[in-house]
Amino acid sequence: MVDATGSHISNPAELGLAALRGRQAEAAGLIDTTIREASLRGEGIGIVLADWANAVLNNGLGSYEKAMQAARRATAQSVEMVVRSWAAAELVEAAVRSGHTDVAADALRRLAERTTPSGTDWARGVEARSRALLSEGDTAERLYLESIERLGRTRIRVELARAHLLYGEWLRRERRRVDARAQLRIAHDMLESIGMEAFAERATRELQATGETARKRTIATGNEQLTAQEAQIARMARDGLSNPEIGVRMFISARTVQYHLRKVFNKLGIESRSQLDRVLPD
Repeated sequence: MVDATGSHISNPAELGLAALRGRQAEAAGLIDTTIREASLRGEGIGIVLADWANAVLNNGLGSYEKAMQAARRATAQSVEMVVRSWAAAELVEAAVRSGHTDVAADALRRLAERTTPSGTDWARGVEARSRALLSEGDTAERLYLESIERLGRTRIRVELARAHLLYGEWLRRERRRVDARAQLRIAHDMLESIGMEAFAERATRELQATGETARKRTIATGNEQLTAQEAQIARMARDGLSNPEIGVRMFISARTVQYHLRKVFNKLGIESRSQLDRVLPD
């Protein structure tokens, strides 16, 4: 349909993944394109999605004021319900981290209007995590543990990893370094394994603040190293998959696959995928 009409609609999955991975330049371009295209077509949902992605991106990068502003725009829209709830959770985190507890409390109230009636572990787990951010002492810890327990019963690894991260950050601020390290290690490993690079870097910084260094899971390749995502793409290319086939499996566009393969070739000192077999370990 896109080819037939000549339309170039941004891929929502690609937008969300770029934001979750913390690819600032890539995500920013997709966000701007989505807002421009959605505005031309009069599609408010596209703008809400772009603002949510902007909030996720900046929460991962630790730019909490920017994340808060984007999340506030997303939650203020009345044209959509689901993404607004996602944005409300981002708003709670961003507002707490930037010192705007009144904004966070209002966002939590609006989030709970959706999550409490839902009753699913995903919804209630995110709600518990958000409540923990606004709580103190034993109450905060109980809520973090509830969030991890509930989200652990789901397949939403993104939200579970972030729950471990926030709990670890809270524990470090409570000066419980040993407990914080345990949670931050879990968060770091989960976030890195699913390609959430900016959030994984947040976990790395927190681990360093406890006196520990997180080791990246990378593949040694001469003078440089491939990231986990680059290694995954390179292996699939080595095994004969085309860029569109890799894109389908990774939920990214064929163009983005090619972008990563160029980086892989530069790091490995090769010129084409036909040479991957001799330079990549099994």
